[in-house]
Amino acid sequence: MKIEKINENQIRCTLTREDLESHQVNLKELAYGSEKAKKLFRDMMQQAQIQFGFEADNIPLMIEAIPVNLDSVILIVTKVEDPEELDTRFSKFSPYKDNAQAEPLQLDGADNIIDIFQKICEAKMKGTTRKQANQKETSEKSAASSETPTVDLIRLFSFYHLDDVIAAAHGLNGFFTGKNTLYKDSSDSRYQLVLHQSEYSPEEFNKVCNILSEYGSGRAFSAAGEAHLKEHGELISSSALQQLTQL
Repeated sequence: MKIEKINENQIRCTLTREDLESHQVNLKELAYGSEKAKKLFRDMMQQAQIQFGFEADNIPLMIEAIPVNLDSVILIVTKVEDPEELDTRFSKFSPYKDNAQAEPLQLDGADNIIDIFQKICEAKMKGTTRKQANQKETSEKSAASSETPTVDLIRLFSFYHLDDVIAAAHGLNGFFTGKNTLYKDSSDSRYQLVLHQSEYSPEEFNKVCNILSEYGSGRAFSAAGEAHLKEHGELISSSALQQLTQL
């Protein structure tokens, strides 16, 4: 279990296949919040407290899941001081408590995470079926077939200044050429970059998101949110990252 401190209110935890197996948890259980999954979350929060002093007593937590491959996932844990800021697109757990007799963590409004993990499980099953049907093919083709998820993720990155977006584009150094659109939000004058996974693998897309997170604030996004932004925001540029790299 690898835990990284992003800032005072946010940590990133990478759960590998070995981490899940050691807690006897699979991705489906993690999505539906089984008792084993909740214990894994408690262990994760305890480790974060020990390593970084990440205290979350009496503070709501917002959990964002980013699939890395069919057997591992990255969890972004954010402390939310104001409960009104909680976004139902994320999984919401009650605060972690040291007391062993504390009430179990409650999973609420996890539609987005459940949807992501269900798609991953479905993709894994389809990949296994394809592998069995093509046993005579090379192992390389079988692996490529079974490890290709059908999840098309959308991320939104917010920037205060256009210079920050330009710096982010240069930070990617041409690595990402997928679908992305830059808008300006009239309500707060921020620049909003909508990023689609496109043809990139989860590992590659996660790398892109990690780089962009160094320049702006990122979160999960939806097609409905993109439609609203398209209607009410000011379009700055389609394929913005590709174009801004030229500046």
